[in-house]
Amino acid sequence: MAITRRAIMQGLGFGALLPVLPRLALGQPADIITRPIPVSGEPVPVVGLGTWITFNVGDDPVLKDECADVMAAFFEGGGRMIDSSPMYGSSQPTIGYGLRKLGYPKGLFSAEKVWISDPEEGASQIEASRGYWGVAKFDLMQVHNLLSWEEHLPALFKMKAQGQLRYVGITTSEGRRHREIESIMANEPIDFVQVTYNVLDREVEQRILPLAQEKGIAVIVNRPFRQGNLIRQFEDEPLPDWLAETGARNWAQFLLKFIISHPAVTCAIPATTLVAHVRENIEAATGILPDERTRRRMVDYVEAL
Repeated sequence: MAITRRAIMQGLGFGALLPVLPRLALGQPADIITRPIPVSGEPVPVVGLGTWITFNVGDDPVLKDECADVMAAFFEGGGRMIDSSPMYGSSQPTIGYGLRKLGYPKGLFSAEKVWISDPEEGASQIEASRGYWGVAKFDLMQVHNLLSWEEHLPALFKMKAQGQLRYVGITTSEGRRHREIESIMANEPIDFVQVTYNVLDREVEQRILPLAQEKGIAVIVNRPFRQGNLIRQFEDEPLPDWLAETGARNWAQFLLKFIISHPAVTCAIPATTLVAHVRENIEAATGILPDERTRRRMVDYVEAL
């Protein structure tokens, strides 16, 4: 039985879902699929947690607790990577609130960004972000949308060499500045690249994903659902019968399994405000991933809808 996110939003409570949710949804993690970070071999679960828009809740205590509940379900399911940015409003303090409430789970992989045009202010912005999270240091620091990357990257490499962070990366979204992304990947010793990729936005398959494999660069995928638009676009359509072999029960899992089945992808970071959704997302990182033939069928199927 496939449960649509629209049905959940229309009022189905968690208790109503108990008969059909798997063991993972009851706080008993299944075997989650991981991928190694090429530069180190460190395994990372292939589904993480994004915070763009969803964690920008200000000081609302109810909404902050809802975000903390999402984080709790994420960690219970075996998730590790949480991604944020100074651009995301109050998302950073919201993460910090949740981490404190949860006692700072040991599995956390903290992925942040520097996003400021004045490179002289980069270090102070990173320190402010660290304070919001309440962590000793970030696992990954990325130059957000390549803003002043020529100055920020050398500073991040220096911080990495001094043990102040573990990995360095760059980001873009919605298909912007791919040529520049490729040039940086080819010429700078970055550890991560973050790009937009989903079943309809596949431009990165041509050059960026192969280049990441060639250069040993980990790939984070943002906007896997186009901020939920892909789910709304497809959720009233039936899932193909042949998809059942992958274990996908709904469109969210269809979309995520397509992304994380690409061998170059290290982690996708869907964002959500609902516990039921984060559990669905984590479940997509279990079971069987589509092979190349099935991936082609998935593309053909959605393009025909």
